[in-house]
Amino acid sequence: MPSACSFAIPNAHLRHNTLLIALAAMPCGVAAQAPATPATPEACLSINVDAERLACYDAALGRAPGATRQADIAAREAKAIQKNLELAEEVVPATAEAAAPRAGGELYPHEEPLDAAIANAGKGSLLDSRWELAKDSKLGIFNFRAYKPVYLLPAFWSSDPNETPTSPNPNNTVSEPIPVDSLEAKFQLSFKTKAWENIFGDNGDLWLAYTQSSRWQVYSPETSRPFRETNYEPEVMLTFRNNYHLGGWNGRLLGIGVNHQSNGRADPLSRSWNRVVGMIGLDRENWALTVRPWWRVNESAADDNNRDIEDYVGRGDATLVYVRGGHQFSLMGRHSLRGGDRSHGAVQFDWGFPIHNSLRGHLQIFDGYGESLIDYNHRATYIGLGISLLEWY
Repeated sequence: MPSACSFAIPNAHLRHNTLLIALAAMPCGVAAQAPATPATPEACLSINVDAERLACYDAALGRAPGATRQADIAAREAKAIQKNLELAEEVVPATAEAAAPRAGGELYPHEEPLDAAIANAGKGSLLDSRWELAKDSKLGIFNFRAYKPVYLLPAFWSSDPNETPTSPNPNNTVSEPIPVDSLEAKFQLSFKTKAWENIFGDNGDLWLAYTQSSRWQVYSPETSRPFRETNYEPEVMLTFRNNYHLGGWNGRLLGIGVNHQSNGRADPLSRSWNRVVGMIGLDRENWALTVRPWWRVNESAADDNNRDIEDYVGRGDATLVYVRGGHQFSLMGRHSLRGGDRSHGAVQFDWGFPIHNSLRGHLQIFDGYGESLIDYNHRATYIGLGISLLEWY
């Protein structure tokens, strides 16, 4: 991979060497990345999602995007140059400052390309591909984007089916066991759309998201194959681009949002809660890490279907994703962040793998509390196998 350009620019000339400073912020070359699976331009016409259609055309025409590493190098160099400019302002005499020429009222016409280089840090990274973080990655508003994985698991097995859902609220505790088979089907739909872009200059986006996951007792004709549990999860999120480094990881994303989750059922099976959710995103090469702490919005005791849900589903989670050769591995962990009898949590492993052409398989293993809302305080192991349409990245 070509190295970034390196220039030694004396402080005495910083104010007058605009072109040199702009060149110092740019990489000497851009390393080519291997294109995705070959496609024809005609095959791209049927893709409705703008970002995915553009990626398809890039692959078909052999165009590779700029390397993320080069964008990061350019951002670091631009930051260093801006710091030198600030130091120069402190040492240049006031008389020289007054005599410095101005172009269109701007003392430093070179600051704009430096700011642009900083704003494009991380372009092409995993988190940037899903959240449009870099300045040149933004694709506008009200277009559907991928959010969480989308999959269908025809086989979803539980080690301990929950036939007697309970809650501290007596109105939400069943009086008689509900027949539940250990084998069912599960599917998940998830998408997001950007409602407001660049709220604060060239940073800050407002996203609307929706996720729905269903567990279907499709192999239970004796009970008319009911949907055992469906969870509905709309969200509103405000996200910001970051550019910092922490132990070999690149800080890319910071967000805050409001999340509602419910199963849309009547008592005694009703479950719901509202949260304020924070989000911190970091990545490195083929890895991405997202950490989400959350704070529940409390309800009155009479209306609360599951007042101890935080002690089981948790007060935060972390998801680590690794992408390589068409495979995606993710590991999610969450915990109540309490000790003793209030110490509970869960772990989930997902593996998305190629089968043939665009057909992908999906394996899911879950162990702990809260695989669904109706099971928020019920512990079991779940294993699912099926196909996926979209993974995390």
